[in-house]
Amino acid sequence: MDWFSVHRYTLGVMIGVIFGLTARLLLLRTDYRQYPTYPHGQIIHISLGIIAAALGAVAVPSLLNKEYTAVTFLGLAAQQFRDVRKMERDTLTIMDELELVQRGGSYIEGIAMVFEGRNYMVIFTAFMASLFSTIFPWYWGIAAGLAALFISHFFKSGKSVSEIADVSEAQLRMDGPDLFVGDIYIMNVGLEDSQKKIAAHGLGLIVTPKNLNCRVTLANLGQRQAILYDLSTIMGVFRDSGEPSLRPLAKLDMEDGRLGVFILPLDPNIEKAKQVLLRVPLLESAVRMPSKA
Repeated sequence: MDWFSVHRYTLGVMIGVIFGLTARLLLLRTDYRQYPTYPHGQIIHISLGIIAAALGAVAVPSLLNKEYTAVTFLGLAAQQFRDVRKMERDTLTIMDELELVQRGGSYIEGIAMVFEGRNYMVIFTAFMASLFSTIFPWYWGIAAGLAALFISHFFKSGKSVSEIADVSEAQLRMDGPDLFVGDIYIMNVGLEDSQKKIAAHGLGLIVTPKNLNCRVTLANLGQRQAILYDLSTIMGVFRDSGEPSLRPLAKLDMEDGRLGVFILPLDPNIEKAKQVLLRVPLLESAVRMPSKA
């Protein structure tokens, strides 16, 4: 018997762990949402990725040897990853209190859900690579690992606002103390100093939903807050604490469901703002499909 046949379990576990860890590294990204923080947040998630990869890889020889208690360990791992989700939620909630423009609870829950789900994708990748390496020749395990990495990458990102709405520039105008984006009322601005700042730095956008389902999704307060947060984070925000009249807002036109978005960016590039808005993640908790119901 050759070396690969004698050590097929060990080889399968090694290949599974390598592909599982690779999957976690591919799914790990520090971006404008500023999480996970660099480097300590990344160290935590990479460590959890190694644990998830080991669990997925070791489950294969355990099940092949009819040691079904391995399923119990996978159940315990699921509980631990749910605790990871809670940890992310609590951490982001604390951080959100210090933001000039907050993410909102729906956005935070979506990020926490993603971190939990990605650990399951690591287990899946490690399991598939280990399974094919153990049952078939080792190179089939590598092929299965690559296929699992492709699947993990496919599920890396969800949908964005561009799939449910169109975005256009709108003129900001003051009608006395009332601020409008196009024909959509935003708020009352009584201070003359605030009116001057809005006239100098403000930008207006109108988001038009593509159908009834999209209209209900855009009306969700969590989705609106996510739009304001991404715009303010990437474009900057011209305000300080204690200035409610300079707070970015998104208000609905109750007649047709259009969303008027008012922002005060540090970078007054309207085309960039439109692209940022179109790439805002579509929150799972905000998606509604009343027409199908």
